[in-house]
Amino acid sequence: MRIFHCLLIAIGLLSCESSTPKQTAVLGQPNIIFIMADDLGYGDLGCYGQQKIKTPNLDRMAAEGMRFTQFYAGTSVCAPSRSVLMTGLHTGHTPIRGNFQFRSRNGQLPLPDSLMNLPETLKAVGYRTGMIGKWGLGDPNTEGAPLKQGFDHFFGYTDQVLAHNYYPEYLWRNGEKIYLQNKVVYLDSTLWHKGLGSYSTEKVEYSHDLFEAEAKQFITSSGDQPFFLYLPLTIPHDNGEALENLRQEVPEQGIYAGLDWEREAKDYAAMVTRMDASVGVLLDLLKQQDIASSTVVFFTSDNGSMRNRSYTDFLDSNGPLRGGKRDLYEGGTRVPFIAWWPGKIKSGSTSNFVGAFWDVLPTCAKLAGSELPPAVDGLSMVPTLLSSGEQAKHDWLYWEFHEQGGKQALIQGPWKAIRLDAKANPEGPLQLYNLDQDLGEEQDLAQQYPEKVEELSGLMTQARTPSDHFPFGAQ
Repeated sequence: MRIFHCLLIAIGLLSCESSTPKQTAVLGQPNIIFIMADDLGYGDLGCYGQQKIKTPNLDRMAAEGMRFTQFYAGTSVCAPSRSVLMTGLHTGHTPIRGNFQFRSRNGQLPLPDSLMNLPETLKAVGYRTGMIGKWGLGDPNTEGAPLKQGFDHFFGYTDQVLAHNYYPEYLWRNGEKIYLQNKVVYLDSTLWHKGLGSYSTEKVEYSHDLFEAEAKQFITSSGDQPFFLYLPLTIPHDNGEALENLRQEVPEQGIYAGLDWEREAKDYAAMVTRMDASVGVLLDLLKQQDIASSTVVFFTSDNGSMRNRSYTDFLDSNGPLRGGKRDLYEGGTRVPFIAWWPGKIKSGSTSNFVGAFWDVLPTCAKLAGSELPPAVDGLSMVPTLLSSGEQAKHDWLYWEFHEQGGKQALIQGPWKAIRLDAKANPEGPLQLYNLDQDLGEEQDLAQQYPEKVEELSGLMTQARTPSDHFPFGAQ
């Protein structure tokens, strides 16, 4: 993997972006909190058009900050999207490009220690770094363990399959297993999850509530040292290993209990509203601690919501977008993105900047005054956030996906190209859409614009470097 990194540096990632060798801190060194939901759709928040689910705190966060209308996750599934966020490299370059069960009962493919990542970038300039929630990039006995990837403090799940269960047997706090009072049943080890899938028969301690409490403790114990808190929550991801109709795990349905909806719609809505309440608790805590004006908070989702589920269809979780999780259509990758920084980010502002997870590392580095890693794909969004200076723009954005035969997607201006069956046919035909005129990606224009198809196909080829774990064709 070190050879891989050197190759990236040598070729400059064939990317349109460039990085400055040294950053200058913006308005001192603000605290940075990055909150990420799991499988939350673009249309699941009131400020993005949701009509049924109540999200007053996130709506308030948007009203007091900036709401992005065209922001994208790293890809449309868990581990690679998080790898993109941590490394600042899109899925044509980041080392983890798909969900990959590493070894039996050993979680996912670990993030290599050869890459400078987001927490390490901030730690290098004096930040206290904490991660609370779902990691999914390496178990404690691998090089991808959170404490080996720049975090000073970790509490949560290291394995994303174990994270399906909201009432787990245990969570990790730093290097120690913290056993909970729940009674857990693990499923057959011959299944795809290799025995990590589980559900609970005695549900006592709800992991999300523990994450909220831990996040409050981390914030209040940081003192005068600037901190970075990465808070990847598990809501509203379902527990696919639980019993039928009990897979949206939540302690209570709250305000939705008496509604004439199917059970999982009420459970899903209650999960999102519970998460929203936690965001409100943290924003209020920042004000109570008198550090709101020195803290920038981001909120997003790791990918779109599950599609073709009766409850997500009923709730219109992905809004006007086509597809959902595991698609490279907009419903799989376009996600809510809100930035909040009282007194610095203009209240009630909206941005149409076309950005993605690989922009987060350069943005945080600029805010903190840290040098960038040798090679990244992203751009600093600070000019957009602070309405100051000229915002650099991407020439194009690229994604790949390594399930369902392999998929690629690329956006250049209004144009969106998608290739299916990329593993078997990496030079195969493209679908072509104009997002400005066809947000729902209903009209394939490939036959009408063959020159644009050829251009975007060439960019797809340029956008990726070979990967042993995640190949397309013969590479």
